[in-house]
Amino acid sequence: MASAEYIKVLTRARNAFKGGVTKNVAFRIQQLKNMYRMLEENEKPIAAALAHDLGKPRQEAIIYEVEFLLNDIRCMQHNIKKWVKPLPTDKNLITLLDETFVQPEPFGVVLVLGAWNYPIQLSLSPMIGAITAGNCVILKPSELAPKTAEILETLIPKYLDNECYHVVNGGPEETAELMKNEFDYVFYTGSTRVGQIVREAANKHLTPCTLELGGKSPVYFDSTVNFDVACRRLLWGKFINAGQTCVAPDFVLCTKDTLEKLIPAMKKVLKEYFGENPKNSPDLGRILNERHFNRLLGLMKDANVAIGGDHDISIKYIAPTVMSNVKLTDPVMQDEIFGPLLPIVTVESLDEAIDIINSRDKALTLNIYSKNPKTIRKIIEGTSSGSVCVNDSIVNLSIEALPFGGVGKSGMGAYHGKYSFDTFSHKKAVLIRNYSMIGEKLGEARYPPYSESGEKFLRRLLKNRPGIIPSHMDYVGVFLIGFASAIILKVILHFAGVSYF
Repeated sequence: MASAEYIKVLTRARNAFKGGVTKNVAFRIQQLKNMYRMLEENEKPIAAALAHDLGKPRQEAIIYEVEFLLNDIRCMQHNIKKWVKPLPTDKNLITLLDETFVQPEPFGVVLVLGAWNYPIQLSLSPMIGAITAGNCVILKPSELAPKTAEILETLIPKYLDNECYHVVNGGPEETAELMKNEFDYVFYTGSTRVGQIVREAANKHLTPCTLELGGKSPVYFDSTVNFDVACRRLLWGKFINAGQTCVAPDFVLCTKDTLEKLIPAMKKVLKEYFGENPKNSPDLGRILNERHFNRLLGLMKDANVAIGGDHDISIKYIAPTVMSNVKLTDPVMQDEIFGPLLPIVTVESLDEAIDIINSRDKALTLNIYSKNPKTIRKIIEGTSSGSVCVNDSIVNLSIEALPFGGVGKSGMGAYHGKYSFDTFSHKKAVLIRNYSMIGEKLGEARYPPYSESGEKFLRRLLKNRPGIIPSHMDYVGVFLIGFASAIILKVILHFAGVSYF
């Protein structure tokens, strides 16, 4: 798509937003219903596109992409009328009888840049949040999942409003051209390297953005756990989507004693999951393309492979692979793996594990497998990460009440559930003053000519008194407090020799 066409699409979306159609809550709800219907009616072609692009098993396509989004929409529909309401705030004595609230309002035209590893979920989930908040949306799916990008470009115009919501496709050059335009908000999911480019482009227009990135998410694993259950959870989280998940466990930290029990338990679980020959399993995805395949192969070179290691470039297959006694200087420990390789680094103690975690960039998520409350608490309090999941992997993403997002180089901003609505909403502060005699008398000292006594009075009046005027208090209560406060102030000022009443 040429630059002129991008401007044309953006202009249509801007005109639609200026027309106010997306500020209508009923309109937003209808668009969410349409999106829900789109996903329900097109499960099969969506699953087929995901199978084509990533070799994604049907269950992974339906549960982790389609059903995830359906649940997202259910949440938005259930809560939107509550979320759009003005939120009353606490007041100070000067604004005693006035109205103060925070009004959420849409930013305007939002650009959503999707990712290839979950190309339906990571394109539409932020878009659902943007629609709920009342924005118009330009969606740019990842060109690395071409069939999925094509199906989004085909389906969205059939189900959603054609002026408010647009899909544009293209590669890196087209994305760079698109980013030259000014948007009101940018939401990007992908690598840290590209995230830096996106933020730099957004900064030219002072455009706020959310960056959902990745990094090496560590796992601490100790011997207090049920090894069979813990390995099932850990390896499930690692090898769904062939390890191409931003919150997948990236490497394991454990002691040598734990490692001796861990490897046999992992072998048993992987055999249960994928059989004697994982290459023949219908439940294991494939690597995105040959470039990623060769990159992963390079990470296995000269490694101590304890489990797996088989590969076939003709079908972009790499077996679930566990590497033991890995050193921190090994190639596999330098960057996010994003594939079915799981290195295990041995440590002497919990403190050493924490030191290793803290010596690296902050992770998108941190996994702890332990039944020891002191160990769990020490890691949570002693490290920083976007999220923490204890005794499981990835499941924390299913809880809409928890924000999902990174910190440091693993990203900025968060979404899911209410956090999606908040991300795509500007919080407008509103004060509506009235002309009550009490209110005017309380603030009268601010007017010139200034005086020392007036300054002292204002300092007393403006002193922060948290909770003295709760936001939920009714007008009768406010009036009574205001009246009583005015009398008390009058008495104080009378004895102080200050005349303001």
